[in-house]
Amino acid sequence: MLEKIKEINSEIERFTIETKEQLEAFRLAFMSKKGKVSTLFDDFKNVAAEEKKLVGQELNKLKNIAQERFDSLAEVLQNGSSSIGADASLDLSLPAIPNELGTRHPITLVKERIIQIFERMGFNVSDGPEIEDDWHNFSALNFPENHPAREMQDTFFIEKNPDMILRTHTSNVQVRIMEQGKLPIRSIMPGRVYRNEAISARAHCMFHQVEGLYIDENVSFADLKNTIYHFVKEMFSKDITVRFRPSFFPFTEPSAEIDISCLICKGKGCTICKQSGWVEIGGCGMVDTNVLDNCKIDSKKYSGFAFGMGVERITNLKYQIKDLRLFTENDIRFLRQFTAAE
Repeated sequence: MLEKIKEINSEIERFTIETKEQLEAFRLAFMSKKGKVSTLFDDFKNVAAEEKKLVGQELNKLKNIAQERFDSLAEVLQNGSSSIGADASLDLSLPAIPNELGTRHPITLVKERIIQIFERMGFNVSDGPEIEDDWHNFSALNFPENHPAREMQDTFFIEKNPDMILRTHTSNVQVRIMEQGKLPIRSIMPGRVYRNEAISARAHCMFHQVEGLYIDENVSFADLKNTIYHFVKEMFSKDITVRFRPSFFPFTEPSAEIDISCLICKGKGCTICKQSGWVEIGGCGMVDTNVLDNCKIDSKKYSGFAFGMGVERITNLKYQIKDLRLFTENDIRFLRQFTAAE
């Protein structure tokens, strides 16, 4: 029986198939009900019991070999001409298909540019968990329990008692760095954050932030302003105007909003700047002494500033994009506009 299997296997390999007629002859000779492979399966019942396992394995291999050769040649004949040797669709003189370089997501491009600017000013990059506890996301940052300030950030809760949440800002990384007690600190914290907000041209429930923290002796608000001025000029243009508006954040005192002149409408008014000619790009302020004390830093000896900005907002302005929903719709026509050289 094994000798017959080897003999038929050799016949399958030698069988010439170049046309559809020859392919049909191959099927009739080996794969039809009266073909040689089917005949072997009929004779399998006469094989001794101790040989059935080995013979059965070889029979199945033979059947698979015949089927695979038939299927592959049938596909070639179906897609090409009526003859395998006369495939006019293959032109070896044609040039190779060029490799197309992929594109970079605009959020990635802008985030890396922000990191580059601050690294040149001496800031390093820090990271932390996106699932956070109440202490690092709120309490250590001077958000008292049940205080109205917590309502400024509509939070996604994962667990209650104790509270585990999706972080609402990357300030949780600031707390973790300060708790390490390695001073001075000069670091930025890029990452994703989550807030339960309605999705619109100006807001999303998931977005990206870059926050910064500088703590040392004799740090002043003037240091903060000069840092922001330098960043804006490097990120956008030397001609951009910057203004600071007094504001409130639980973790900084004094606090300010950072506005720049709108790049999209050039100050004339549009949906992005709410017809004001100014666009808020972030918030900043001097680190509150309560926050320093919570993190076991001597607030009488050390001072510092913190700032934070949305990467989507910066990207909107840099590339003149009026709807941030485009960043998460995965429209390849939109994404192809941005190259690695940006």
